[in-house]
Amino acid sequence: MTRPVRVAVQIQPGGTPDYRTWRDAVLAADDLGVDVIFGYDHFHRPAMEALVDGKPVLFDEQPDVANFEGWTALASWGEITSHAEIGLLVTGVGYRNADLLADMARTVDHISGGRLILGLGAGWYEKDYTTYGYDFGTFGSRFDLFDESLIRIENRLAALIPPPVRKLPILIGGTGPKRSLPAIARHADIWHAFQDLDAFRRLSDRVDELAASFGRNGADIERSTLWENEGSADAFRAAGVTLFQTELTADDGYDLTSLKEVLAWRDNG
Repeated sequence: MTRPVRVAVQIQPGGTPDYRTWRDAVLAADDLGVDVIFGYDHFHRPAMEALVDGKPVLFDEQPDVANFEGWTALASWGEITSHAEIGLLVTGVGYRNADLLADMARTVDHISGGRLILGLGAGWYEKDYTTYGYDFGTFGSRFDLFDESLIRIENRLAALIPPPVRKLPILIGGTGPKRSLPAIARHADIWHAFQDLDAFRRLSDRVDELAASFGRNGADIERSTLWENEGSADAFRAAGVTLFQTELTADDGYDLTSLKEVLAWRDNG
């Protein structure tokens, strides 16, 4: 399957002085012609030191800062944007009943005229769980719930009246060989990963193998990764990535400079 190169931007609410500032950044990205606008599903902004092999390394101190909830914001984005697809990167399935989450997604899809991407994950940020009264559990228990929720969400989406405007694209992130990759191969329409190029190629081949075992064509799963620079993006594009994601944060006032650079690369490619 030949796909166009697309640009996604995650516009994080953590640290924003007010909702309108966050909203204005979303509108500005949509006006620039970005393909996808993501929020996040955190009740507190994770204070991350780095990403190592695609996994967050947190600072010891996790301070409270201004923040806003993602799904209620998505409903608003469906009304105020006109071009970009919208979603959260990604929704933690442990925070909501899976059938309710499917109904929320269906509703936002209708509000947006069929532009929702349903990003789903097992959840990882302990502070979100403990301060809001959810059971953090273990890696295994969170992934057991994730696997169960994926099936419940698919079944509920098929039963809703009316159904979503389109078949909702399911985005799943991760690179773990035992739990993440099988879930991606079975359920995902978009796979988001952050690995070095050689590792990505190996994992991409594995996703194709697993997809075939579930009766799917791995080429039907769009590949997504983080934008670093033009040279890196060219190499990942040659390896099959077509969705490149950057981010805007309140820390730099939602500066659009980097986003404009990514869009220029897309448009000149």
